[in-house]
Amino acid sequence: MSTPSPLHAVHEALGASFTDFAGWAMPLRYGSELAEHKAVRTAAGLFDLSHMGEIELTGPQAAEALDYALVGKLSAVAPGRARYTMVVNAEGGVLDDLVVYRLAEDRFLVVANASNAATVAGALVERAAGFDVEVVDRSAATALIAVQGPTSAAVVAAVTGADLGALKYYASVPATAAGHDVLLARTGYTGEDGFELYVPAEQATDVWAALTEAGQGHGLVPAGLACRDTLRLEAGMPLYGNELSAALTPFDAALGRVVKFDKGDFVGRAALERRRDADVPEQVLVGLRAEGRRAPRHGYPVHDSSGAVIGSVTSGALSPTLGHPVALAYVPVAHSAPGTTLAVDLRGKELPVEVVALPFYRRA
Repeated sequence: MSTPSPLHAVHEALGASFTDFAGWAMPLRYGSELAEHKAVRTAAGLFDLSHMGEIELTGPQAAEALDYALVGKLSAVAPGRARYTMVVNAEGGVLDDLVVYRLAEDRFLVVANASNAATVAGALVERAAGFDVEVVDRSAATALIAVQGPTSAAVVAAVTGADLGALKYYASVPATAAGHDVLLARTGYTGEDGFELYVPAEQATDVWAALTEAGQGHGLVPAGLACRDTLRLEAGMPLYGNELSAALTPFDAALGRVVKFDKGDFVGRAALERRRDADVPEQVLVGLRAEGRRAPRHGYPVHDSSGAVIGSVTSGALSPTLGHPVALAYVPVAHSAPGTTLAVDLRGKELPVEVVALPFYRRA
């Protein structure tokens, strides 16, 4: 049976269509996912992301423990800032991609994808052994609400009273919303300016209601996971299970920049050094653009000009913002240059595609 979000009753009252996502019953859409997508691009969308995992590390060696456990150099992150990073296995394969917030000198919050939350929590506990740090999984006690889009700052400022002009991208600050203490972060997964509020689960309904009321003059609409997926795809952001997996390293996904070697030993270091120093990777992640209305989907084969299968699509959709199909795919380096013409097998029919630079969409 799927776990309900702390906001489940709110979503039911709004007429949401639900889907099982990593064992959670989450809103897929409330009406038209196209309208929700466009609202985020032009005004603001309100998302329930309470299925995400939140693991807290506290103690004098919290930074050192994370430097060892993850590929990033978290000891270099200043309090109040955040960093995108990954946790890998000994072979360098990605177990999950993460956002890590440094809340204080000796306190960090690691945010994991729902499907991997237990794996990440277990890995952090295991890898923190021997360090003076306490690891606590706070996922069940934490709700996560996001406001994303051009008018999101006006909505969030009205509810929190926070000085958002001083809050930089990938930064966080303690705040108050609807009379409750929250962690307010300028982060998101849509390609737009936006904010994420980490809220005690029992107070999520109050915070959602306050944001809804404040958003009435700013075009705010509730938005589900369906439009979140097309938004992140347009922004060229990877999704675990599609673009990232334990069979791939960060370098394969063109995210080698998140691996920091200017620190001590860390899990996967030797394997990632070998991968970094390899002459030519077998495959790389690219963007594909097509014409028409039919979009490549996850798993569809990619062909070269001779018709040979050279790769596969990891994510694809008809872009609501751009008006044409877009996709991410792994292909050989020899076929990865922007402007290269390839084709995708759409159930027996070849769809011509062109390799393009990522992201597909970048906000002005």
